[in-house]
Amino acid sequence: MIRELGLAALAMALCGGTAMAAPNFHIGFSVETVAQSEDDLRGAEQILKEYGDVKDGGMVRIVCAPDDFMSQQETLISNIVGLAEDPLMKVIVTCNMLPGTAEAFKRIRAKRPDILLLGAIPLEDPLVESAVSDLVVDLDFVSRGYTIPWVAKQLGAKTMVHISFPRHMSMESFSRRRAIMEEACKDLGLRFVYQSAPDPTSDVGTAGAQQFLMEKMPQWIEQYGGPNHDKVAFFTSNDAHTEPIIKRVAESKNGIFVEPGSASPIMGFPGALGLDLASVNGNWHAIMDRIEKDLLAKHAGGRLGTWSVSSGFVYVAGLGELGKRVVEGKAKLNNPKDVFAAFAKYSPGATWGGNWYTDLNTGVRSKNVLLTFMDTYVFGRGYMGTTNLKIPEKYYLIGARKP
Repeated sequence: MIRELGLAALAMALCGGTAMAAPNFHIGFSVETVAQSEDDLRGAEQILKEYGDVKDGGMVRIVCAPDDFMSQQETLISNIVGLAEDPLMKVIVTCNMLPGTAEAFKRIRAKRPDILLLGAIPLEDPLVESAVSDLVVDLDFVSRGYTIPWVAKQLGAKTMVHISFPRHMSMESFSRRRAIMEEACKDLGLRFVYQSAPDPTSDVGTAGAQQFLMEKMPQWIEQYGGPNHDKVAFFTSNDAHTEPIIKRVAESKNGIFVEPGSASPIMGFPGALGLDLASVNGNWHAIMDRIEKDLLAKHAGGRLGTWSVSSGFVYVAGLGELGKRVVEGKAKLNNPKDVFAAFAKYSPGATWGGNWYTDLNTGVRSKNVLLTFMDTYVFGRGYMGTTNLKIPEKYYLIGARKP
């Protein structure tokens, strides 16, 4: 279990344990704060718990990005570059790869080419990030464009409703996923429907966008379920949309929600179900157990799913572990099986899949941008086996499509 301790308290707890031999290299992490991305920070803390803080003779050092990172990019850059000033630093991990990360990696690469630079969730152009990184991992929008409708069909859905708005549909990964999802529905025999909902960054704000969906979801479930009350699956590209969709699906008899876009059991579920998970924060098994019990009590088992561990937590801890294994000669960066094995350490019971990113402009498949996904867990049913699917090659070549 990951305990709710600050970094200082966590380091003190470590000091009270068995003495560790001084490491011959260090691993640095640049993550966001609890306010911005708590799961990422918890992933770094997990590694610190295992391998100790540099200042106490361990091998891990953590720095946090400023909350207002867009207006403080030079601070972000200097924090990351500062990790490389440690002569024992051999691995640097960052998640999310915030704007400014590419410049920081570029500066480190010029002075310390011996340091492995690893990142997750690029928020700049993936090709820009990959040019200065040893490995970049991201959510597999290609495979999930297929696996999400596939799971929906296994759960009995006849219709797949994709909810988004123009700002998201202007982003390549989101619009490509939508186009792939539509083609997958066609191939799988599902009706595909696109529905627009308010952008939470617009004048209506998050509250207005969520209220819109609270009102619309029952209508859509009835409309697309038809007189026979066929099952209807929903997916949204937006995190703020997730909570009201989960709430209305759980209340319905025929709604389906395969998984959140930002895959995590704490994305939308606690708020939608009214669960206080503070006492089990960071204990993913306990979190999943509480959500599952609540959904089963609501007779909503077999209709809602997620990844069983937060993607941010696994990416940070897993990349740190991968970097350690690579430096020690126990793994290779260009071997997806080694990447998935490191991720599996922090997602027990789950399996991983994915593929290298393909640039549609050139048709070239990258060797250092790896798109990844975890098997979908459906509450009341279990893992669905999505990582065992053979994703048809044609889906990797489907381009973006605007609504």
